[in-house]
Amino acid sequence: MNNRLIRIGTALAAVLIAAPALAQDLTFWSWRQEDRAAYEQFIDTFEAANPGITVKFETFEAANYNTILATALAGGTGPDLMMVRAYGGLENVASAGYLEPLTTETVPALAEFSAASLAAESGRADGTLYAVPFASQTQLVIYNRALFDANGIAEPQTWEELVAASQKLKDAGVIPFANGTATAWQNETVTFGLGSSLMGKDFYDELMAGTTDFTDARFTGALAAVAEVAAQYFPDGFIGLDYPSAQQLFSSGMAGMFIGGSYELATFKTQNPDIELGVFAAPGKTAEDAKLVGLYFDGGYAANAAGANKEASLKFLNYLASKEFGQAFADTLSNISTVPGVTFDNPLLAEVNELNQSSIPYLMLAHFRYGEPSGSVLIQGEMQKLFSGQTTPEAIGTTLTEGLAAWYEPFKK
Repeated sequence: MNNRLIRIGTALAAVLIAAPALAQDLTFWSWRQEDRAAYEQFIDTFEAANPGITVKFETFEAANYNTILATALAGGTGPDLMMVRAYGGLENVASAGYLEPLTTETVPALAEFSAASLAAESGRADGTLYAVPFASQTQLVIYNRALFDANGIAEPQTWEELVAASQKLKDAGVIPFANGTATAWQNETVTFGLGSSLMGKDFYDELMAGTTDFTDARFTGALAAVAEVAAQYFPDGFIGLDYPSAQQLFSSGMAGMFIGGSYELATFKTQNPDIELGVFAAPGKTAEDAKLVGLYFDGGYAANAAGANKEASLKFLNYLASKEFGQAFADTLSNISTVPGVTFDNPLLAEVNELNQSSIPYLMLAHFRYGEPSGSVLIQGEMQKLFSGQTTPEAIGTTLTEGLAAWYEPFKK
């Protein structure tokens, strides 16, 4: 009996000694403070399937997140796992060697992801992939179905119909567009959420090929049309109207339309659960012109190259790349997951996903945030001047082209 107890005691001691070595505590950083409850659910699912691995989710204020993350990584105190931005926002942390390169050998599911989503999370210089893409976002027009129905308005198929719909709402005492531009990045959203179809895919393709630049009449003409609509159909004093106030103006039912991202849909339903929403791509000049939304990828999940728990981190990244996670992400957060094969029970999300099939990239974010001056900073400042009558579309085209020539090779003469 004593020998048996000794054997059991020895075995238990061995387990207790081994446990700390097996247990792996991961830290996971994010800027998505509003998504904390959902991520806690996702983490519970992962931990249940991976005994011995725990994941601590920590969030930081979005505007300062990049600086906080880069500082921590540089000082050797960064997390095991982190959400990272896409495109130029990824470049700083990736080029410094802080992120673990990913391949289809370490995360096999990545083989099925779209090339565009993977490119958004790859270093521009070497093409190395550093993160599992997590969502796409779509810049388009969101509208209040009840207000459209009450005023006999159908989704516009031409720019003229869009203007006519705006006038009809205005005549009925409804603010046509809720948008304001006091919050700088909203200038960029308005420009490309409303103007992408007017610019057209040919302009985008030629811009990328280096055969045209921002002085192109297709681009400056789109800016002029956007500014004209803003002057007539945005709220009075819209230049001083900030982003949260514009959101409230729309969700309260005081405005018929909102130019914004697909990420707004969940927010508007939270602010007003009874609101009935619709979405459409802002049209081009004619019904035959392709209706294009502005599409971009919103970030990815990466592992710390210097992390002590590399094996467990890769297990978590494989979970984040799985269809199981992608479906839960779409269902819980009402967002377009980049994981292939995900379906959308939410009819609005399904419609956004369909609109994404006819798109051009959200221009400045996808292509012109890789150097200084940033294309986003330039367009935001210049459009604010245009809205207040301090510049012209043609002058903006020149300012963008000459400013970006400081680092963008095709614009260097």
